Amino acid sequence: MKITTSLSTLILIIAGLFITPTHAALSTPFAYIPNEKSGSISIIDTTTQKVVDTITIGGAPRGIVVSQDGKLLYVSDRNANGLVVIDLASQKIATRIPLGESPEGVSISPDGRWVVAAIELTNSVAFIDTATQHIAFSIKTAGKNPEHAEFSPDGRWLLVSAEEADSVDVIDVAARQEVKAITVGARPRGIGFLPNGSQTYVACELPGMVYVIDMATQAVVKTIKAGNFANGVAVAPNGKHVFISNGRDASVSVIDVASQQIIATIPVGNRPWGLAVTPDGGNVYVANGRSNSVSVIHTETHQAIATIPVGAAPWGVVIH
Repeated sequence: MKITTSLSTLILIIAGLFITPTHAALSTPFAYIPNEKSGSISIIDTTTQKVVDTITIGGAPRGIVVSQDGKLLYVSDRNANGLVVIDLASQKIATRIPLGESPEGVSISPDGRWVVAAIELTNSVAFIDTATQHIAFSIKTAGKNPEHAEFSPDGRWLLVSAEEADSVDVIDVAARQEVKAITVGARPRGIGFLPNGSQTYVACELPGMVYVIDMATQAVVKTIKAGNFANGVAVAPNGKHVFISNGRDASVSVIDVASQQIIATIPVGNRPWGLAVTPDGGNVYVANGRSNSVSVIHTETHQAIATIPVGAAPWGVVIH
């Protein structure tokens, strides 16, 4: 048998056997946590429940999303008034996109074309084209100090909550304009769509209520009492449960979608804010802003199974 492999190729093959891949090259989902007061991103391995990397970016990171291919992390920076784009393979900042003063929540469209950032002081949402990494356009919101913006699963609608409001703004993405404001409770915060897009759950801080919006009629069809300062919203991938963080109660409420009732309340760290569910629906990760930790909740048992120390003032969670 004739061996045709060159010496240089053989060396590369052998060397490759001893290279440890970065976390970005692995298939395990990772949870990315923006730490507002320490200017860093903690990266948690969702298998081991340990922090495996920390990316220091400075500033005050808050809203966070991952590109669909898992290669880029988009993080709003309150101090720099911009969007930080991080290359996850190198763990380096790829670019910074100016946004305007005090950006908060960010989200990505289902087709990956747009990253949207809520800009507080201009009362607007900025649409960043992911192909060019520049702002393509901005849309004014009726609500003052917009905080979160979430796309519907079909990408048709963008719902925006605002701190100084008692309504949720509805933006027609194709028309590039706000078309309606849906009245909810005071100080709406987190927004979460069911996977089929039929309903949206909005947590409102001051009344401690969750408002269920029917997207066909764009009207509130149910209110559910949650805990004090209901804040973050995360929806299970199968659409059966919705998880609500209660800021002043240091807890997470679990809503059964079929009955529209809270079926469990789980203690977590102090001042829980953003939260996210793993792709397999097995665990919920909750950022505890005043405990400098992340709580991991098992979705079947409704029990906290781990507490993971992270940076100072974790603001949210995204899992990819």
